[in-house]
Amino acid sequence: MKSGDNTFSVEQPEESSGFLLWRVTNLWQREIRKALVPHGITHSQFVLMASAHWLALQGKEVTQVLLSDHTDIDPMTTSTVLRTLQQKGLVVRKEHATDTRAKTVALTEKGKEVIKKAVVTVETFDTRFFTVPRLNTGDFNKMLLSLLGRNETKP
Repeated sequence: MKSGDNTFSVEQPEESSGFLLWRVTNLWQREIRKALVPHGITHSQFVLMASAHWLALQGKEVTQVLLSDHTDIDPMTTSTVLRTLQQKGLVVRKEHATDTRAKTVALTEKGKEVIKKAVVTVETFDTRFFTVPRLNTGDFNKMLLSLLGRNETKP
């Protein structure tokens, strides 16, 4: 860098892990949005539907709060996205049986059909996107989990 006013600790943008992660994340999000178009859902809708389906398969009582915590999508956004999914006939929200402040969430039959197909699409896409020669995906995922665990700022 020629400028005497270099604020950066790197000589090239490619030396910045944060900048590279930003670019990869944007590329992945852009491409995943395209992959989901045939299913008629956005990526946020996919994440909430897939999480609701996953949690239900694990025998959990799925609530908006649980979905928000599970996905790291803030509660207001979770509620807004779920409302849209409800209008599309993909989820139902009901008052919780014992907690008047909570709402339970379940996929409709139509929602289950959509998410099962969308999961196959996303998993196929992710496998293609993240398969790089000499990159062990399991190790890569462990590194990402390590970063998430170390930098988690939940109360």
